[in-house]
Amino acid sequence: MQLFGGKSHLNDWLDKAKAGDRRAQKAIYDLLAPKMFAVCLRYMGNREQAEDVLQDGFVALFSKLGSYLGEGSFEGWARKIFVNTALMSLRKHDVLRQSEDVDAARNMVGDTPSATDDIGYKELLKYISELPPGFRVVFNMYVMEGYSHKEIGEELGISEVTSRSQLQRARMLLQDKIRKRH
Repeated sequence: MQLFGGKSHLNDWLDKAKAGDRRAQKAIYDLLAPKMFAVCLRYMGNREQAEDVLQDGFVALFSKLGSYLGEGSFEGWARKIFVNTALMSLRKHDVLRQSEDVDAARNMVGDTPSATDDIGYKELLKYISELPPGFRVVFNMYVMEGYSHKEIGEELGISEVTSRSQLQRARMLLQDKIRKRH
């Protein structure tokens, strides 16, 4: 990410923001808000909840800014904060606790050709936002963020088998939605 002309300028703006400079914080907010809102919307499924998580995420980001050591991408570091903020919100509202048929996960087959191959990104995001919360979260963490099933299980307090099952069910629901609408 090119922030304000490169890495050295990024560090200057981050130092100012850490010191409480509102102008620097606003500039960082303006730069990150569109991308982080997209992350929040993917997890929350509706605009109002995503806006709440976006605001909470920025509060967390600015309070944790001192822990960013300049290693790796600032945007990647920020993204983790927003994903975790969304997950905390979902946990708080207990939407991740869905009963699962573990036997269905045991009978899963490998990846099959996807019905999602022929649709646009925005349309796919719309379909993802319509998934039940537990399925949507696992799908986002696995497909969009690159978490492993073990990491998802640890983060959400579910088994790897449940994570795999929810991902498979999310894929099936997405494929059904796409087939019905196309």
